[in-house]
Amino acid sequence: MIILVFSCAALALISAAFFAWQVNKISVDGSGTPEEVKNLKRISTAIAQGAMAFLNRQYLFVSIFAACFAVFMFFFLDDPKTNDFNEGLFSAIAFAAGALTSSICAYFGMLIATVGNVRTTVAARKGIGPAFTVAFRSGAVMGFGLCGFAVLGLIGIVLVYGRFIHEPLLLMEMVAGFGLGGSTVALFARVGGGIYTKAADVGADLVGKVEQGIPEDDPRNPAVIADNVGDNVGDIAGMGADLFGSCAEGTCAALVIGASAAAIAGNQNALLFPILIPAIGIPVCLVTSFFARMSPTATSAEPALKRQLLISTVLMTVAVYFIAQWAMVDSFKLGELTITRNGVIISILTGLWSGLLIGYVTEFYTSHSYRPTRELADSSITGSATNIIYGLAVGYESAVIPVLAVTVTTYTAWSLAGMYGIAMAAIGMISTLAIGLTIDAYGPVADNAGGIAEMSGLESDVRKRTDLLDDAGNTTAAIGKGFAIGSAFLTALALFAAFLTRVNVQSLNLLSPLVFAGTMVGGALPFLFTANTIKAVGRAANQMIEEVRRQFRTMPGIMEGTQLPDYRRCVAISTTAALRQMVFPGVLVMGSPILMGLLFGVEAVAGLLAGSLISGLVLALSSSNSGGAWDNAKKYIETGVHGGKGSGAHAAAVVGDTVGDPFKDTSGPSLNILMKLMAILSLVFAPFFVSYGGILLKYISHSGQ
Repeated sequence: MIILVFSCAALALISAAFFAWQVNKISVDGSGTPEEVKNLKRISTAIAQGAMAFLNRQYLFVSIFAACFAVFMFFFLDDPKTNDFNEGLFSAIAFAAGALTSSICAYFGMLIATVGNVRTTVAARKGIGPAFTVAFRSGAVMGFGLCGFAVLGLIGIVLVYGRFIHEPLLLMEMVAGFGLGGSTVALFARVGGGIYTKAADVGADLVGKVEQGIPEDDPRNPAVIADNVGDNVGDIAGMGADLFGSCAEGTCAALVIGASAAAIAGNQNALLFPILIPAIGIPVCLVTSFFARMSPTATSAEPALKRQLLISTVLMTVAVYFIAQWAMVDSFKLGELTITRNGVIISILTGLWSGLLIGYVTEFYTSHSYRPTRELADSSITGSATNIIYGLAVGYESAVIPVLAVTVTTYTAWSLAGMYGIAMAAIGMISTLAIGLTIDAYGPVADNAGGIAEMSGLESDVRKRTDLLDDAGNTTAAIGKGFAIGSAFLTALALFAAFLTRVNVQSLNLLSPLVFAGTMVGGALPFLFTANTIKAVGRAANQMIEEVRRQFRTMPGIMEGTQLPDYRRCVAISTTAALRQMVFPGVLVMGSPILMGLLFGVEAVAGLLAGSLISGLVLALSSSNSGGAWDNAKKYIETGVHGGKGSGAHAAAVVGDTVGDPFKDTSGPSLNILMKLMAILSLVFAPFFVSYGGILLKYISHSGQ
């Protein structure tokens, strides 16, 4: 088992290195005239430097926060009942390891993305097929590298801690800190990156497109470099950290729940089975990547990317069956429930296939190949108001089928395998993470490639090819967000189940005043979180809009093409605003469960988690899909429908797209982190709540007596 898991992790890292080498070996020199090469290098370097500058400043803040939080864990998680064992020390070390691993994944993913974008532009001069291959391989570095590090980190910390902790359940509880560390980094990466990218995007669109009437990615737009930087920090670093958290947290939840069953705790293969599933997903996804080809005559990259999702799901279905036959015990008891191997297999497969269904439903509601987004484009004829009204309706409607899919998954897994089944369903949904993240990271690489082509003044055929790649990237990004939200909900639900297992709560009474009050507060939290992230984008965008207007007003040479805009100033505005505005949402998410547990105890925390899960899932899906539909409705009009660019319908669609930007790239995806982080935090701090929680209730009870 251990050799197999390590081999899969090594395969992932070797594959990532190989893909990175293939991308890096493409030379920018000699790809055009000396002036074109100079422009390609200048623009791609500016994007890379802006992305890395933001990431370095963000992770400096995150590292300080993580260090302080680790110290807090060290002092407050030590259970006084186990004086011979410092739970706080082991949890804090695992937390730091998870935070470091997540940061490394995001950093290297960003590096290759900012290298791959200009090489995708260069390859596009040869044809759409070579450009697709370069963009896909750039995304694959992030996809396989992240999975390799996640699996390696999990198995490594289990083996190291196993030398000191011999009780399986206690061992896995200490390992859970690894998932908490990864999710803490993801919170700031997702929220900060989302604020950065949308502040730049809104400023570039409203002033450049609407007020000045210049095309997207026009080099005369002062915010254009910040906009391209934002694609990377939001959808590469942010999405990578988010899905790393899902992988680590879902696995930790299954490890904790499994270790509470005697038959699993006494069998190493069965105990480590939750780590084996995402590990086996690595070779499955590598085989799938061999089918990532695009015909030179193809008019869209969408079919090639969607095929990846289907092939990986089918292959993983077969792999799960045989791996479970080898590693999982025939049956085991979890409380009063007897769970069979087949029950575990069905739970995993239900999660796996519901993830694919959520992806396809998301595509239906956000791709302009289908009715909902085309009707949204039609609504733009009568102005911005009807566009926004219809876009909100599309988002709300789109949440129904994914919620039903997750509901069926939850019911099936819980019926067949109890809390362990839910955890394994979450792992099933993220088992093809390497391909899912590859496809998601492909999007910003293709988007940046188009921007570089436009700003470098390359021939129109190059921009047309990159636009074809980018159109598919918009749809697959929406699919990736839907997949990430679904997996986040199942992961958080699994962590919720692990929390209940840890505090020895078998059932919750919804009619209990404490549980009901906690549920109400939890239901409101996603709305408060969303309000603050959207307002943060608005505040940052205001600064960006004023700066872009100032440059157009005081530097007339910009529009004449005789003067370069001050790109660095716009990058600095986005960076500073994002770092300032991400603090409150972070404190809200991390402080709520700790404060609730300290004041009111474990039942109130359980209610808080239940409420935030239910409202968070629906709000995240509707926000993300509304934003995706608004974006693709605009692109549909830009193909020439309803008058094309410059028409009234296009102006209305641009406004709708701008409204949708914080929905789909900031608040919607960030709710993933809210659901997962609150749940993993509650699990890790369960001993603290049991020993010290409910102080306000105790005070009230004492005063009453």
